[in-house]
Amino acid sequence: MRLTALYTGFSPDLSAGVNFGVKLPTGDYSFDSKVVDRDTQLGTGSTDILIGGFYRHHINLHAHLFWFAQTEFDLPVLTQEHYRPGLELDSAIGVYHGGWKVGPAKVSPVAQILISERASDGGGASAHPVGSGYQRVLVSPGVELDVHSVKFYADVEVPVYQNFTGNQLAAPVLVKASIAYEF
Repeated sequence: MRLTALYTGFSPDLSAGVNFGVKLPTGDYSFDSKVVDRDTQLGTGSTDILIGGFYRHHINLHAHLFWFAQTEFDLPVLTQEHYRPGLELDSAIGVYHGGWKVGPAKVSPVAQILISERASDGGGASAHPVGSGYQRVLVSPGVELDVHSVKFYADVEVPVYQNFTGNQLAAPVLVKASIAYEF
């Protein structure tokens, strides 16, 4: 579970912002580490500090086209059983349409390039530093659906570059969906 706060008061149009947050140790990490690497379990057991920022601007206001860039740094600070997940930096750059109205909903297509770097894990017997960590670049088309205060987002992420430390399994395609409530 990630809890984040977003500040967008740097400009009148709210086009730039920063986020601060925390990743809580909610996923199970207790499966036998001789069978399943701790890096691939549902959770890491760590509490992480999240720090990031974003900027967006119009490409063409008349056509409702915008571009954006964002980044987030994930720093593990409280760990369990001497295991420390690798530091992670995730960034994105992309374009999106301001949205078309379909009844009470607004539909906005998104296209982005995702760039991630994750350092190898460390500490303790359950760490596997020679088989964790990566760099990757993904192309990701997606869509956002806004209905009143509820936002639904989904995308497909296709790898165009991957460099994994050691021998790791990697999905040929990733699918992401999220739901948010604005208040």
